[in-house]
Amino acid sequence: MSLSPYAPIIGLFALAAAFALFSVAGARLAGPRRLNKAKLEAYECGIEPSPQPVGGSRFPIKFYLTAMLFIVFDVEMIFLYPWAVSFDMLPMFGFLVMSVFIGAIFVAYAYEWRRGGLDWD
Repeated sequence: MSLSPYAPIIGLFALAAAFALFSVAGARLAGPRRLNKAKLEAYECGIEPSPQPVGGSRFPIKFYLTAMLFIVFDVEMIFLYPWAVSFDMLPMFGFLVMSVFIGAIFVAYAYEWRRGGLDWD
């Protein structure tokens, strides 16, 4: 087995690894080394850092619903775009499979709507 067809891919990985190592080493060498207490603390948008989450350890359900909404529509776009590009070449089976997928996405959307994830109050 010859590795010549894989040479560009191996070269690209080697170039990416070299760039990553150079960036980390360059930042370490060129960066300032004057650390103080303020620079070592976590940045929380101007709010003083607290050891525990404010209001207890539970996140509101709106946080999870918003994250789920993002994931549902992000995954939908990831799969719909290639399907739309190659729609002319697909037989009826491709249309039926995509109909099932869109149905599953609609179920997730209906669940999100029912739970109040689309109400921004």
